Amino acid sequence: MTRRDQIQSLGTLVDLRSLEVDKLQTELARQQATRARYQANLERLQALAEGSGASGNPPAGRLAPALALNCGQYKQAVFAMADTHRTDLQLHEANMAVSQRNLAQAWTRRELLGKVLEQQQDALAREQDRAARKREDDIATQSWLAGRA
Repeated sequence: MTRRDQIQSLGTLVDLRSLEVDKLQTELARQQATRARYQANLERLQALAEGSGASGNPPAGRLAPALALNCGQYKQAVFAMADTHRTDLQLHEANMAVSQRNLAQAWTRRELLGKVLEQQQDALAREQDRAARKREDDIATQSWLAGRA
């Protein structure tokens, strides 16, 4: 395998790693949007719980027992749903941490391959420069020898 073939193969690998990084970044952005939705839902649920029943804006005087029971059950249901959302959010954030770690690893792999590709390209450029100088030296030597003859 020639150095040019190696460089071409490394270039392809770098491109593939870049695609992997882009895919992981897109996935992480999607997960961040989902996390923002969870947080907005939790804020709305908190507002619903605070704005209902005796802690909300009750009518003047006491609530009827049936209405008070209904408000209490409603608040319990909202609190239970909020707890479920908090648990789901924690699990989602744990998944996001794994995705962030995967993204960092993919980015590192891509950067390392990029550095290897650069080194190979620099080595090829040095070889080509060395070969060009040798040709120029050979031509100069031949010219000098032809001038002496």
